[in-house]
Amino acid sequence: MTNARELPAGYLAGLQGDAKRGEYIFAAAGCASCHLAPEADWAAGSLPALPGGRRFPSPFGTFIAPNISTDTTAGIGAWSDRDIVRAITLGASPEGSHYYPAFPYASFQRAASSDIADLIAYLRTLPAVSSTPPPHEVGFPFNIRRTLAFWKALFTNPAPVLPDPLPDDIARGRYLVEALGHCGECHTPRNALGGLKRTAWLGGAPHPSGEGRIPNITSASLNWSIEEIAAYLQSGFTPEFDVAGGKMIEVIANTSRLSDDDRMAIARYLKAVPPVE
Repeated sequence: MTNARELPAGYLAGLQGDAKRGEYIFAAAGCASCHLAPEADWAAGSLPALPGGRRFPSPFGTFIAPNISTDTTAGIGAWSDRDIVRAITLGASPEGSHYYPAFPYASFQRAASSDIADLIAYLRTLPAVSSTPPPHEVGFPFNIRRTLAFWKALFTNPAPVLPDPLPDDIARGRYLVEALGHCGECHTPRNALGGLKRTAWLGGAPHPSGEGRIPNITSASLNWSIEEIAAYLQSGFTPEFDVAGGKMIEVIANTSRLSDDDRMAIARYLKAVPPVE
């Protein structure tokens, strides 16, 4: 994927999205964690409603998740597949304006086109919700969206952080963490312009709200075994008999829907990432 505002020719050519598989991609990508209504739950066997409205404070202002339901006015029901792909992977609206990187397109740009096609097919099965969230609360100069073109040029790097060659199971974990799961968006520190510090990948970061800290999940700090990490991603219980808290509750709600093999792949990847002291 390029940093340009257009997709490669034929990006979706011949792809027929599978909505059932798209439900799995939806969980792996953590879409519900941002776009469910505030305080809503995604119950097993239900179709999630995605009206947005959740607030995400940061040093640059407060970002508010948009409606991505199938409503044709408030949501994305009138968008073409190409419109949705451009939003997910290029951070661009159908009209060509730039999205703020609170939407993790810098990670999603690494996603496979087949997975995105499946995700779109699933999104089109979800209920329409007519509510429109309020606009972002972002002050000058961050409210000048044209400047995001420069941000993208500087910080949207499609290259993997953990380079090849990798064994297949670790490569799968890399894909789940670096692309779909976008774990680095929270667990990696950022520079003054909000770009991820790839040299401190997954090394922990101040919480964007200014309260507390997001933990280091490299082996320098996370000393759990591969099996213990995978079990935590399934149940939310730590080896110390504690439980996941805060936003990790919602992350576990997503990772618990993944296969055992994929949770193990994530765990193996985390053990392979260079430690960040």
